[in-house]
Amino acid sequence: MHDYDLDRAYTIDGPDSARALYGKWAATYDDSFADDWGFVAPQRIAELYLSESNGDTPILDIGAGTGLVAEHLQGETVDAFDITPEMLEIAAAKSIYRDLIQGNLLAPIDLPDDGYGGVISCGTFTHGHVGPACFPELLRIVRPGGLFVCGTIPPVMDGMGFGSALATMQARGLISPLRFVEIEIYTNKDHPHADDRGLVMVFRKS
Repeated sequence: MHDYDLDRAYTIDGPDSARALYGKWAATYDDSFADDWGFVAPQRIAELYLSESNGDTPILDIGAGTGLVAEHLQGETVDAFDITPEMLEIAAAKSIYRDLIQGNLLAPIDLPDDGYGGVISCGTFTHGHVGPACFPELLRIVRPGGLFVCGTIPPVMDGMGFGSALATMQARGLISPLRFVEIEIYTNKDHPHADDRGLVMVFRKS
């Protein structure tokens, strides 16, 4: 058993580290983290996507992990993209994805232009994980007008350069005017991160 340790996850320093750590946690991730901590951010982000969607499918779930977001997108066509094969194996058993794609968001993405109606993400844009450098590739594979609903947290917004990257994208006319929605991350208040709050970035590709 490898119980999930959020602070350890926040020390990840690259794709190899992420693949190794989440590979060890895959089998117990849903129980030792999602259930025990009351991790409701995936549900909140999925609900937000659905409330904003205007037929924005298929959806690419980046950093899909074990499929916690897609569990709340039933009826939508969703593909999973994740760096960790063990996590994708857990997701595959849930039969909630059309396709499962192992890949690295920090490298060119082997998917065609304009193939998706939108991108959703929970838990990917966080400490030690993926920063805004992946946005050009994500914009490339989403069709014009496609929806982005991606969660992050305030320290990462400030510390990993999301604010300036998003502002530049908007200034260059690559995305629609940006807005943020604050969400609850955890319902269980008996752990060190119980009071953390999430910020969900919502915008469309121009």
